[in-house]
Parts: sequence; C-alpha cells; structure tokens
Amino acid sequence: MTADSGHAGSVDEPIGHPTGGLPTPLAETLRYGPFHRALRESIAHRGLSLARLRAHLEQLGVQVGQSTLSYWQRGLRHPEVPRAISTVRALETVLRLPPSSLLDLIGPRHANTYAPRPVATWPDHAPLLATFDSVPEAARGNADLEVLSVHDTVQIGMHREQRSITTRLVVRAVRQGPDRYLATHHGDDGSLIENAMVRAGEGCRQGRLRRESASRNLAVEMLFDRRLAAGEEHVFSFTITDDTGNATPGHHRTFRDTCGSYLVQLSFHRRAMPARCMKQFLASADATPVDVDELVCGLGGVVSAYFGDVGPGIAGIAVEWS
Repeated sequence: MTADSGHAGSVDEPIGHPTGGLPTPLAETLRYGPFHRALRESIAHRGLSLARLRAHLEQLGVQVGQSTLSYWQRGLRHPEVPRAISTVRALETVLRLPPSSLLDLIGPRHANTYAPRPVATWPDHAPLLATFDSVPEAARGNADLEVLSVHDTVQIGMHREQRSITTRLVVRAVRQGPDRYLATHHGDDGSLIENAMVRAGEGCRQGRLRRESASRNLAVEMLFDRRLAAGEEHVFSFTITDDTGNATPGHHRTFRDTCGSYLVQLSFHRRAMPARCMKQFLASADATPVDVDELVCGLGGVVSAYFGDVGPGIAGIAVEWS
C-alpha cells in the first residue's frame, strides 16, 4: 500500500523551512532508521499524498516517479548512492526534516525487506537424496530430464499454515531411459515433516519416500509408467500435504537450470487473507531479490505469479501477514 493520508490542510503548506516539534516516534525513526520507515512516517506526518509529494519535488527541479517513491517507502527498493543523493535532500526539504536526517540513513544498500526464507537450495537435500542408493546419481539430480514447465498450487489454511502443494510438471527426456522424477520439499518452521503425506496424480505413482526431521526435508520418487524415449515429453502431477507448520512466509521453488515457465498460485482461506504478497526472484539464497512486484489477491483469495524462462535461482511469492 502507498501512504496517502488525507490531512488536506497541510498538503500545500510552504516548503523549504524545517520546523521543530517532530513527534518523538518519528524523531527516533529518523535517528535509527531504517530509511523506508523514516520516509513513510515523515510522509504520513506531513499529510502528503505521493502525488503531491512528487509535485513538490518537481517544483524543486527534482524528477522522480511516484512508483519509485512508493517502492522506497515500502522498502522494496533503496535509493542508490550517489545518484539519489539530490533526490533524498529534496525530500528532506519538502518534508521539512532536519538536514541529512534521511540522507544519513541510506548508506549502502541492505537486503530487501521482503527477502524470503527460501524453500531450500539444492545442497540442503543432497544428503537425503543420497539415501536413494540404488538410483544413479544422474537420476537423483533429475539430470536426464529437462523441465519445461512447472505449476505449483498452494492451499493456505485458516491459521495461515501452508496446507498442501499440488505440483504439475512438463518434462522432456534429455536422453533415452529416465523413468522417475525425484521431488523434494522443505517444511515451514514448526512443520512435523514425519506427518507429511504425498499423493500421486496424473502420469506417475509414488515410489520410495525419505524424511529428515531435523531439517524438515522430504524427498520422494515419482515413478513414470515407462522409460521415456530421448526427446519424449511427459506430464505428471503430485500433491504434498504438510499442514503442521507455523504461519507460512510464502512459497518459493529452487531451479538448478533454466525452466521455460513457472506459475505459482497461493489460495488463501477466507478467514486468513494476507496483508501483502510479493513476487520475487533471487539468483541465490543470500542474494537481494530482483523482479519484485506487489501482487493483487483476486477473487476467491487467489494470488498468482508467472515467471518466463526462469532460473537458475529461486522464484516464488513472499507473504506478509498483518
């Protein structure tokens, strides 16, 4: 959401003359940060809509997009130093803040406020996958399959818990012979992975299942009905039910290689609607998210994110609860 307080009497007051008497909470935020919170609280205190704030900045000869201001105040983006210094100084003027009060907070860019806890990176599952000792290493890494498309549908319950994930994949055999796909899952905080269940859908049946309670990891063989010929495409689906975790931070999938398309959809219980959902892509688990967009929760409480030509990296939806 954008801060757009409606204190009409203060919108067109003269700018450029800092005044004292800032509320103590705002003064503390200006002192300690973070930048996005200080900016948001300053805008709210002055009663400026983002449109009026942008207009005042233009009067000072500073051009900045309203969307950029929105991203800055929500922590989705951070002013880049030194390019944004003049803009931040102009913000201090318009908002009648002490000189350098915002500027001192921007410093080096920090990690995005909405950086997710990834589902898991591939190495986290390696020990569990190694327990499939009779399966060739290439099969354990699905190296004989090219993933063309993935669709994850996640059901979220009334207690904000992730209840189930239904995954539909389209794969192509890179060479002659693959007859299975090894799927992995990482439970949310609090998950009792030993209670998780797997149900095969179209195009496959469940094979061996491995769990690791300490890491909340699960690995399962999804067996095809035949060995695929080189170049043959195959569609299959399965559902993992894991409903014992705490409030979910969202859903993210790790891609080791490029995938043609990824669609992820979260379906929320009507009594547990999110405050905000963010589409995100990370090049690695410790990277700053890019391709960040706020998503609209549509009719029926479903939010969707689509990624084309995704990977390698981590893609998904981060959830913020009120």
